[in-house]
Amino acid sequence: MPQGSGNADGAHSVRSATGYMPVENYGLIGNMRTSALVATDGGIDMMCWPDFDSPSVFARMLDKDKGGHFSVGPAAGQLCTTKQQYLPSSNILQTRHLHEDGVMNVIDFFPRPNSNTADAAYHEKVVHGKQRGELCKGHDERPDLKKWLVRRVESLRGEVDVEVELFPAFNYAQDKHTTEIDNEGHHATFKSENLSLSCTIAINDGDNNVALKQPIVTFSKESSSNHLGDGVTARFRLLEGQSVAFILNDSQDTLPQNITTAMVDEVEKTTHKFWVRWIAQSKYYGRWESFVTRSLFILKLLTYEPTGAIVAAPTFSLPEDFGGARNWDYRYSWVRDSSFTIYIFLRMGFKFEAEAYTSFIFQRITEIKIKTGPLPIMFTIRGEPDIPEIELTHLEGYRASKPVRIGNGAAFHLQLDIYGELMDGIYLSNRLGKPISYDQWLSVRDITDYVCQIWQEKDMSIWEVRNAKQNFVYSKIMLWVAVDRALRLAEKRCFPCPQRQEWYRVRDQIMEEVMEKGYNKELGAFIQSYEANEMLDSAVLIAPLVFFVAPNDPRFLGTLDRILKAPEKGGLTSTGLVYRYNSAKSDDGVGGREGAFSMCTFWLVEALTRAGAYENKYLPQAVTMFENILSFGNHLRMFSEEIARSGEQLGNTPQAFSHLALISAAFNLDRTLGGR
Repeated sequence: MPQGSGNADGAHSVRSATGYMPVENYGLIGNMRTSALVATDGGIDMMCWPDFDSPSVFARMLDKDKGGHFSVGPAAGQLCTTKQQYLPSSNILQTRHLHEDGVMNVIDFFPRPNSNTADAAYHEKVVHGKQRGELCKGHDERPDLKKWLVRRVESLRGEVDVEVELFPAFNYAQDKHTTEIDNEGHHATFKSENLSLSCTIAINDGDNNVALKQPIVTFSKESSSNHLGDGVTARFRLLEGQSVAFILNDSQDTLPQNITTAMVDEVEKTTHKFWVRWIAQSKYYGRWESFVTRSLFILKLLTYEPTGAIVAAPTFSLPEDFGGARNWDYRYSWVRDSSFTIYIFLRMGFKFEAEAYTSFIFQRITEIKIKTGPLPIMFTIRGEPDIPEIELTHLEGYRASKPVRIGNGAAFHLQLDIYGELMDGIYLSNRLGKPISYDQWLSVRDITDYVCQIWQEKDMSIWEVRNAKQNFVYSKIMLWVAVDRALRLAEKRCFPCPQRQEWYRVRDQIMEEVMEKGYNKELGAFIQSYEANEMLDSAVLIAPLVFFVAPNDPRFLGTLDRILKAPEKGGLTSTGLVYRYNSAKSDDGVGGREGAFSMCTFWLVEALTRAGAYENKYLPQAVTMFENILSFGNHLRMFSEEIARSGEQLGNTPQAFSHLALISAAFNLDRTLGGR
């Protein structure tokens, strides 16, 4: 599907029928502090303020009545064809509504300053700070960053009738608020106990043609029994060339006294220049470049600039099955993502982002070393490990998918695989980015000694199961990676290594044990765990990607062939999409169904690619499967966590790991095809 295509008529009918838009009918905008999801019908249905993990202000995606929203679109009754796309080389979103009598254009973005010098200076503060987000607060925050949400609507042709609705729902729709309108109806302020937001109208009359009357746009209060405070609405007509901008900001941040559309236009131009300059760093020029470029844009939007942390997704509690209970909060930074994140950013030419993320991770290691104990599997965007899980029982959930959860109970899980991802990330950072310091090496040494002590323990592994701990094969492979990368690093940098022989012994022992207990000879495949020795798990596809096993090893090729079978035939692949494991047969402590995993499908593509370098039959399969999974991205080439049996997107969106795995698969597949 060409990027930006799409017709919202079907989406409108879905909204009318259920109150909810499909997950794939959204685009993402952001400023590396927070983000918002904009639906194809012009509704902002998910936004937390002022940061990714702050309470939501708009969350209509999770409760069609109470959640709160900010809508800008055609007046009711107008049947329009809708096209949504990003402006070239940017994260500025354009939603265009077309009908016979006129064309309405809505531009949505968070402003960004365009200064290479200021970016570099702020980056230095981040990597040399404690990376707990102090830069977000007080005088140390960037003075050139406007913390605004800008929504600009214009008539490109003919006359258009516009309808605006702004109904905030503070603190996950739990806090009451007051609403005040002043400045002749051009300014609305919403005050809750802990947060106050303002929305200001800026009006432009096109070419200053005196024959054209300036559009009359004013806010009107409107009450709703579903919300804990009044909202505001505005209904107006725009003539060709006229535009109106709505600027939402924290009421404590003072806007210019007379904000004009010329000022808004300049902010938009500056923001566009920033994004053009940023993406120009990309070193990717291969096949599927448009998908890789959009994935890079999304990963940047998921970065929390004051610390360098990257959230797994900017949303929370979007279901892995419609009506099911697999609803989790992904607005945090997982250690597991570290190696993929560092690898992708460095490979693609984005050194600032890789360095900031590496620094963030090392800061966490230093803090845990002081406190002692295992490394947490995730942190908040400020590096805090305490993330209690809470259920918001007053929200109905997306399409009645309960419970709605914030926080994440998996933060307290024992998941030993994270040491492998962490050490792989550090190794890649040293090889492709800046060399690590001696003090950082001492931290690596301590971690490796710890891994050698605990590698035989059971854990809850990558899928964060909520039942009994097991000897998961994926975890054992990644523990092998942890020791292997430490040994490689010691050799490459000639670092002192008192336990070198013990490390060699443990590394060899882990591999031998996995080959003996983690491989089922009858199945001819690697299995999920020593305990579940007849259960497949697509996580083991990581094995050749981390060089645990050769991609053409018969044991791995047997696993590959088994996973490629349909679930009803003992495999994990259906219509070219890959499931994590057979949830109908595996008791993971959660229950319910789930969709195919986008990340696992991209892993399978990369595994087929690596096998295809030696076995000809696998490379065409890799291309076919890659093209197939790309077709399940939305009209903006955005991927959620999972894909339903119906083909709809499922889970939190966009998911960082899906896009990281997409880039890695594209890079390796393009390189292998080029070699042929």
